[in-house]
Amino acid sequence: MIHFVGAGSGAPDLITVRGQRLLSEADVVIWAGSLVNPQLLEACKPSCAIHDSARMTLEQVIEVMAAADAAGKEVVRLHTGDPSIYGAHREQMDELDRLGISYDVCPGVSSFCGAAAALRAEFTLPGVSQSVILTRLEGRTPKPAGEATRSLAAHGATMVVFLSASMLDKLQAELLAGGAYTPGTPAAIVYKATWPDERVLRCTVGTLAQTGADNGIRLTALVVVGDVLAGPHDRSRLYDPTFTTLFRKASHAAPAQGETPGDAGVADDDN
Repeated sequence: MIHFVGAGSGAPDLITVRGQRLLSEADVVIWAGSLVNPQLLEACKPSCAIHDSARMTLEQVIEVMAAADAAGKEVVRLHTGDPSIYGAHREQMDELDRLGISYDVCPGVSSFCGAAAALRAEFTLPGVSQSVILTRLEGRTPKPAGEATRSLAAHGATMVVFLSASMLDKLQAELLAGGAYTPGTPAAIVYKATWPDERVLRCTVGTLAQTGADNGIRLTALVVVGDVLAGPHDRSRLYDPTFTTLFRKASHAAPAQGETPGDAGVADDDN
């Protein structure tokens, strides 16, 4: 069996319990050495064969997997964060499907979750933003039509931008070109979220590029943009005493003004 495991955002204790167990039981580990914290490999047993995929092609990765599977060995493919976000694991699963090799996926803590923790932020605040856009700038890898950063920025939702720390000038221009963000819109650069050398640089969209330049940010940083990072927001109705849910009846009368009739209705997860 091949196990795709999310290593988490950086801190070695942010791998899941399942991921830690799979790693400790593996006979072969193929890990993303350029991004995953090497301390995680301390969980491997002494006999485990370890391969650094930073120096391998897709074909070489599959060759190691196929040989290990044929020998009846347990394989962990250790990806940074959660493999579903810029993990490049779909192409590996396609090859394993072609070869008839079984696999499963163990999710991990993505760096965008680590960034939210570092910022002490909630990315979906009532009355501010109920959507989170995860994206990246177009660089050597193109983006599909319709996914231009300025088009996504036009929504004004919370945006988390991966793999773009080396292009902050371009990112700033694209964010402003969308029209929903202003130079004063809150932003932040989170360098190596949850790692020991994590840094949080709060700024605005208008000062994003300069903040990055002043602090030498070039790699391994996320950019977070949106009014959820500062300013007023509505109270969650899920815990509002005037709001009835499937599990609790309202204990106080709703305010006479400021809410529509539907606001006092029944909801299971409205926050």
